[in-house]
Amino acid sequence: QVQLVESGGGLVQAGGSLRLSCAASGRTSSTYVMGWFRRPPGKGREFVAKIYWSDGSTYLADSVNGRFTLSRDNAKNTVYLQMNSLKPEDTAVYYCASGPQPIYGYTKYDSWGQGTQVTVSS
Repeated sequence: QVQLVESGGGLVQAGGSLRLSCAASGRTSSTYVMGWFRRPPGKGREFVAKIYWSDGSTYLADSVNGRFTLSRDNAKNTVYLQMNSLKPEDTAVYYCASGPQPIYGYTKYDSWGQGTQVTVSS
């Protein structure tokens, strides 16, 4: 129902910064969650961050908290992931996802972007 397009990935040296964006189109509402996940080489999918569109509240994984910042642009239906102090272990394919704001429990993400590669060199 919602189409997501990520952009902003690339190659950066350790300690550098990148800003990822995720633009949503199609049928959107003010009561959904936008999340970021990543898949490092040879590993499973990891949660990175999420934002509640209703009030803009954000939650970040401990591994990135203090280095990454999540923000939104309501007019553009776009969420931004500012990544600072990047480490080689941040290397992964980053995916944007969205799902309805849950009444209880965990968010069920039903829309996914195509992914964007982030590579951090030492």
